[in-house]
Parts: sequence; structure tokens; C-alpha cells
Amino acid sequence: MSFVGPLGLSVRDRTLEADTQAGLTAVEEGLLEATKSDVPFITEAAQHLVRAGGKRFRPLLVLLAAQFGDPHAPGVVPSAVVVELTHLATLYHDDVMDEAEVRRGVSSPNARWGNSVAVLTGDFLFARASHILADLGPEAVRIQAEAFERLVTGQILETAGPRDGRDPVEHYLDVLAGKTGSLIAVSGRFGAMMAGADESIVSILTQYGERLGMAFQLADDLLDIASDSHESGKTPGTDLREGVATLPVLYLREQAEATGSAEDLELCELLAGDLTDDARHAEVLRRLRAHSALERARQVTVRYAAEARSMLAPLPEGPAKTALEGLCDAVVHRAG
Repeated sequence: MSFVGPLGLSVRDRTLEADTQAGLTAVEEGLLEATKSDVPFITEAAQHLVRAGGKRFRPLLVLLAAQFGDPHAPGVVPSAVVVELTHLATLYHDDVMDEAEVRRGVSSPNARWGNSVAVLTGDFLFARASHILADLGPEAVRIQAEAFERLVTGQILETAGPRDGRDPVEHYLDVLAGKTGSLIAVSGRFGAMMAGADESIVSILTQYGERLGMAFQLADDLLDIASDSHESGKTPGTDLREGVATLPVLYLREQAEATGSAEDLELCELLAGDLTDDARHAEVLRRLRAHSALERARQVTVRYAAEARSMLAPLPEGPAKTALEGLCDAVVHRAG
């Protein structure tokens, strides 16, 4: 038997399996406790996405990173709760910005209660994360604050778009490093740090998390185009409909400009039009799914996952290192 965790990761070592299962159960309990309020309506709204489930990718990384020190150290589970609460809070805000209707297979908070409640609930989750952080010490607060600043900066850069003369692909990768890489890097860092691992190991797992986060988000962007709603838990083509140009779209535009292909230029024109029209949206999705730009973006995803894996080389061999390597493979499989 082996424990199958987020992204289909298989953990075959019995001790690691037991630690991981116990840790994720404790994180789940911590999330429910942290989202309780004296006001029942706030509890309902705050627990909406917690109860909808999710991959718990970030808490899993915290728990695996903690294996390089004392995995049962008192700060490990609370720090995992902090990163997941922060992630959940950003989802409440993202769905307002994207006007999304579905999240994790359920109605999005903004679709259910309106934008104001969704934004304020996200703020409530940030507050609860900060409360837990305060007990983890000033260094943890500083690390989280820096990551949160990077996260918000990435979101603002995405909204503002690349400045004149900036390569759109470089700009986009910078956006992802902030939006997603920052918090996943902190997940690796917190796990090792809270477990008392050597500083060199903390550094390795931070850099690993940054690159894995890039691969993870790029895979997510590919899924937005290539998957159906059953697989991804949200409406396919949400980014397209909202005018967010992810890597496949940027590569399509680059190719169209370089070759002057009539077919590519026509697809670019369709993308620039009104994608709230369902027929037009479906046509764009169909053509993008068959375009070489999608495969080119997938190869970039594979490259980041390979970089993440290579970062692990100095770590001692063992089940935890194998599981972290497995996360790289799982992200690539997800992008396939």
C-alpha cells in the first residue's frame, strides 16, 4: 500500500506515509478551526472553499520539507495552515477579479454571495493567517510578509501588463514567479525552517519551491486550455474569457508575428475579440488545443520541473527526497 496525495503523488515509505497523512489531517483541522467565527455567516463564507477540498499542494510541501529536520516540531503544521489560508484568501480575491463562477467544482464565493462578501472574506482569511504567524515568531512574519508582497506585485504586474519594449513572455514569467512561485517557495522554506533543518537545506528547499511553483502554475494555465471542467474544477478557458494572455497565447502571438501565418493571425484576431460569446470561445479553445504553441508552453513547464528536481541533488537520499522528486513528475504529468 502507498499513500496517494495531492496531484496523485504516491508515497511508498510507511513512516513518511504515516507522517504525511497525520500532518494533512492536522492541517485540515487547523484550517477549519482558523476559519471559525462568532458570526455564523462569516464561518460559512470562510469555510466555503476549505470544505470544497483542493489539492493541499502547499501544505504537502511544508510537511515533506519538514522531513529534513524534526517533522513533528510544533511550528510545522501551523505554518502549513498559514500558507494554505493565504492561498485560499487569494482565490477569493482572484475570483472577484476574474468574475469566475466556479471554483473547485462548486459555485465561487463571489457568484454565491457577491463581490463585497468575497473580498472581505479573503481579508478575513489573511487576518487569521497573520494571527497564527504571530505565534511562529518575527522571522516567520517577515518571510510571509515578503512573499505576500511578491504575490501582490505579481498580480498587479499581470493586471498592468508589460511596459513598452518588454518581452511579453519575460513579463509573464515574472508575474508567475510572484503570483505562485513566492508562496510555494515559502512552503518549502517554512517546512524546513520550522523543523530545524540546516540553513543550507532551508535554502535548497526554498529554491526548489520557487521553481516547482513556476511549473505548477504553468501546468495550471495549460489545464485552463486543455482540460474540461471535471478535470480542473473550474470553467475551462476562464483566462481566455477574461483576456489573460497565458504562455500558450503569448507563444501564438509571437509565432504569428514572426511567420505572418494567416491561420495564426486569424486565431489572434479571434482571441482579441469578444470571448463572452460561447461559440467564439469554444472555437478559440478548440484551435488553441491543436496549436503547436500549447506544446511549446508545455516544454517550458517541463523545464521548470526539471530545474526544481535538479535543486534537490545535494539533499540526503531517502523517502522525503524521493517524494519531492515525485512532485516534479506529478506536475509534469498534470501538464501533459
